[in-house]
Amino acid sequence: MRNLLYAIAVGLVGAALLHIVIILSLPSFTGRDAYTRVQSFGETNRFFPLANTSDTLAPINDDPAMKTAVCTFSVENGPIRLFAAGDVPFWSLVVYDGASNEVFSMNDRTSVSGALDTLVATPIQLIGIRKAVPQELEQSILVEMRGEEGYAVLRTFVPTRSRQEAATAFLADASCEAFTAD
Repeated sequence: MRNLLYAIAVGLVGAALLHIVIILSLPSFTGRDAYTRVQSFGETNRFFPLANTSDTLAPINDDPAMKTAVCTFSVENGPIRLFAAGDVPFWSLVVYDGASNEVFSMNDRTSVSGALDTLVATPIQLIGIRKAVPQELEQSILVEMRGEEGYAVLRTFVPTRSRQEAATAFLADASCEAFTAD
């Protein structure tokens, strides 16, 4: 009898663990994970604003007090520079790898001059850059990314309608481009 109860308990625990693993891995098998959805915008190295509603699988901006833009990128052929400046009350940036793991995050309070100026690169690329930092990167924040593909999410706060235009311009002028040293 004791062996039967033990076998049932082990079976239930095993089944519960199996179900948890399946549920957590389901997005990567269905193509509906965050990275795949962000890639659906098509073009890399460009910030795309998110709509407040969506009829597709594309990500949406679900907070009316925030405006959001995303950019997919690859650092395989060189670093990516993320830059944005403007008169907004608050902005934040999060960089994710291809598995949607957070690599780096910051906001306007932790930036050097209140503007977004970040370089995302592989460890090997950063070694070369740190040996002789180009003048245009002296105030930039250097971010090490172990994988080659990822995406960045840039958000800005829109407390009132009068700030809507500035927030839209901030995201429209944001750049997510390959960096080439001059």
